[in-house]
Amino acid sequence: MSLTVLQTTPIFRIFDIAKAKEFYIDFLGFTLDWEHRFDEAAPLYMQVSRNGLTLHLSEHHGDACPGSTVFVRAQGVADFHAEITAKQYGYLRPGIETTFHQSQCMELIDPFGNRLRFDEAMKPPPKPDR
Repeated sequence: MSLTVLQTTPIFRIFDIAKAKEFYIDFLGFTLDWEHRFDEAAPLYMQVSRNGLTLHLSEHHGDACPGSTVFVRAQGVADFHAEITAKQYGYLRPGIETTFHQSQCMELIDPFGNRLRFDEAMKPPPKPDR
């Protein structure tokens, strides 16, 4: 039997719960799905999601390396860019760039140095009529 991957869920290391929620929920518009602690003094582990992208955010020191990058193939990057730009978030004003592989890419850096690259393939130019 071959492997079937059902979902991939990246884990990002966080160091400040309030900053993480401000960035992912207030700025990027993710939904907080759940939070978990083993006890009141334990680090927080939580899940956020938006439009098919699920992320785990963890205060646990062994879960992830700060400064990780997730590459997200997406559609509607320009609309997402317009939505978050309108919020005038004080700590990040991302742009959209055309990549070498003919896509539009918007990179977001969270307060902990983690990067989300939202990448949308550009439509090929129309073929000339003959």
